[in-house]
Amino acid sequence: MEISKYIDHTILKPDATIDEVKRVCSEAREYNFASVCINPYYAKLVSSELLGTDISTCVVIGFPLGANTQEVKAFEASNAVANGAQEVDMVINIAALKDKRYDVVENDIKAVVESVKGKALVKVIIECCRLTKEEMVMACKLSVKAGADFVKTSTGFSTSGAKPEDVKLMREAVGKDVGVKASGGIRDYKTTMDMINAGASRIGASAGIAIVKQANR
Repeated sequence: MEISKYIDHTILKPDATIDEVKRVCSEAREYNFASVCINPYYAKLVSSELLGTDISTCVVIGFPLGANTQEVKAFEASNAVANGAQEVDMVINIAALKDKRYDVVENDIKAVVESVKGKALVKVIIECCRLTKEEMVMACKLSVKAGADFVKTSTGFSTSGAKPEDVKLMREAVGKDVGVKASGGIRDYKTTMDMINAGASRIGASAGIAIVKQANR
């Protein structure tokens, strides 16, 4: 197994500079990661830096709160694709899920899916740390119904990140044909393998190099 191809090499801090983002792209090329995950501002730069590789440009949408309207998220996603993104990681409307307004949650996801259809993968960040187990399952089922390609555990900007038990629950909820991305607080090879063994098919991490080096040892 090529562990690097599980990893979305991530730099989402608000003060990330051009030089830092370019360095992350250089690292992604060296270690052959699956994607570089960045804020929308850097989509053009990253897609240019990764040109000629099989490494995707992954852009976060409605990040990190998920509280934008569906129209804003749809525009943000299509704009990211216009700027070179091949993957978008969107945050669900957490408040609507809590209020059991499931039509709002589904339509929110569907708006993004339709705005990038045939052009980019859609990963839906459900922010597990803010949900009950029942809400996690519902978020996963709504994501699948809306046509998403992946569900994702966390933004990494809330109260906690990925947990193997959440990944397992999500995998059971979406079945085998939809991806599960574990993200937030994954800093070493052991934790990475715990997530993969629980059902993760992608890992979001800023510690990708350390993970690969530990795997090679």
